[in-house]
Amino acid sequence: MFVRNDSKTFRFCRSKCHRNFNRKRNPRKVAWTKAYRKTRGKELAVDSTFEFEKRRNRPVKYDRNLMGKTIMAMQRVQDIKERREERFHANRMKDAKPEKVSQARVEIEKHAELLAPAVAKREEVMHNILDSARERIATRRVAKEKAVARGAGGQQMEE
Repeated sequence: MFVRNDSKTFRFCRSKCHRNFNRKRNPRKVAWTKAYRKTRGKELAVDSTFEFEKRRNRPVKYDRNLMGKTIMAMQRVQDIKERREERFHANRMKDAKPEKVSQARVEIEKHAELLAPAVAKREEVMHNILDSARERIATRRVAKEKAVARGAGGQQMEE
């Protein structure tokens, strides 16, 4: 904890944060901080669920029902916040997918000679996969027929 001359207190989650504060680093320019992520638009900056996280310093007399309702409300707010964050992330990543695909295409075009042996072997690999799948299907079919034959043989003995 650090207390400034104007009695403003700073609490740090870990020593890494405290060291960077002492070195007078701007958290909006350090990539791993929450401030950086919010200023760059990587996290939600404005949302009504943040209103519930504010500290309230008014003492309240303990009431079991009120405490139960409070805990239920906290869980509900957390669920809403998680869904909004997921939606925010999905919207952000929606535009990135075509860009990623185009970059992958450029990379493939640049280094096509590396893929030539893989393409040549691909047909052989596909044949191997199909053969093994056919073998598994055949063994299952044989096992099933044996089970049906056993079941039918058992019924004939009972009669």
